Amino acid sequence: MRFLLPLLLVVGLLAGCATTKNSLVNPETPVASRFEIPATNSGLPGEGPIRRNEWFRKLWVEKRSKWATEVKTDQGALVFLGDSITQGWGENLAASFPGVKVANRGISGDTTRGLLIRLSDDVLRLDPSGVVLLIGTNDLAEKADSWTIAANIRLLVTALKQHNPTMPVVLCEVFPSSASMKRPSYRINRINLLIKEAMKDQPQVTVVDTWTLFANEQGEAKIGEFSDLLHPNASGYQKWATALRPILATLGFLDKERDVFTPEPGFVSLFNGHDLTGWGFLPNTADDISTAKIRLASNPNAAEWSVVKTAVNFDGQVASPDGRYVAKNGRLIVTTPSAGRLIQKLWTAREFPKNFVLKLEFRATPNADSGIYVRGPQLQCRDYLLAGPYTKLQNYKAQDWNEIIITVKDGAAHCTCNGELIEDAMPVPATGPIGLEGDRGQMEYRRIRLQELP
Repeated sequence: MRFLLPLLLVVGLLAGCATTKNSLVNPETPVASRFEIPATNSGLPGEGPIRRNEWFRKLWVEKRSKWATEVKTDQGALVFLGDSITQGWGENLAASFPGVKVANRGISGDTTRGLLIRLSDDVLRLDPSGVVLLIGTNDLAEKADSWTIAANIRLLVTALKQHNPTMPVVLCEVFPSSASMKRPSYRINRINLLIKEAMKDQPQVTVVDTWTLFANEQGEAKIGEFSDLLHPNASGYQKWATALRPILATLGFLDKERDVFTPEPGFVSLFNGHDLTGWGFLPNTADDISTAKIRLASNPNAAEWSVVKTAVNFDGQVASPDGRYVAKNGRLIVTTPSAGRLIQKLWTAREFPKNFVLKLEFRATPNADSGIYVRGPQLQCRDYLLAGPYTKLQNYKAQDWNEIIITVKDGAAHCTCNGELIEDAMPVPATGPIGLEGDRGQMEYRRIRLQELP
């Protein structure tokens, strides 16, 4: 993505001049004026379209005036910010995330620049615990260019970061739509590519691949989930919520109770559920380093590799120093890399020369890519239906827990997912540790246990 680097310079300049408190609407402005769309673009943050249709002006005032009466009630909420897609969640938003205090700040028809104008009043005044952001599709309909849309999203993230440097932001990629809706897939892909590039130096932002989650083979919305090819129906909203839950669990909004599990007789836990004892980094092999160089030389967009030169032990630590591997509430989490893709490997300190049965469960975010190393060779462990290679599985549960069972006998591994065969006789060395890979998206593992066989 080297050709995208100028974007960072552009948005950096914009961020420096457009996200100060004075650049947003002043909260001391009289209420009647504060909630109306400014008559002109003069002095407003960002670039690009601002809708001023009569219906939209009316909706803006109605929504924002109502929200002004709820500022105290919604303090500290997880704010969902966006346009009609977010607004359409309505009363079902809270039901989709039980136990989480949420606030819906979506306005139908809004654009990235509209969000910049209302960010201070509608979001920052709530001192939110986090923000889930989806925006950009209406900018496309108003013929905004992709760079402007991505730059405005960067400004939104910068303003949120200035308000609270540790507040998590979950950024959803622009959903697929249709060329018939003035939102062709190649334009949406371009925006999402620029968004991911602009977020590479924003570790508090987690980008969720909601485009691949919803797109059909032609890159457009599926009529069964988007009845009008723009807005999700009930099935679409349920799928979106399911995709967000693993991320919100990692951020501490969901799954707050520890997963309590007792291994079957004869099995020994390889992960204690509360820290990374027994796990660590091993030095990369010469083959690893050579492979990384070849891939980057042939494809500048290939996944980056984190090269380890000296073995590192994580006994007693709840996370690796870079935060990529985290132990939380019984889950060993491989977090989403801010760089988009980053190859890293976590290994058990112990090797396993005997025949054995390894059991574990995993949960993947949309299109996530990870892997389980069996004495060295990798069994692909991914969001299978989107990321492959086992796209025909009938029992796989997207963004939910799935069980992997690996039986190693006499140099071969027999592997199943939820009882379905995925590898019949994968060759493995005579001995070696168990490893977990990080690549793309977030992966969670739990209930990792092993039984040595006679």
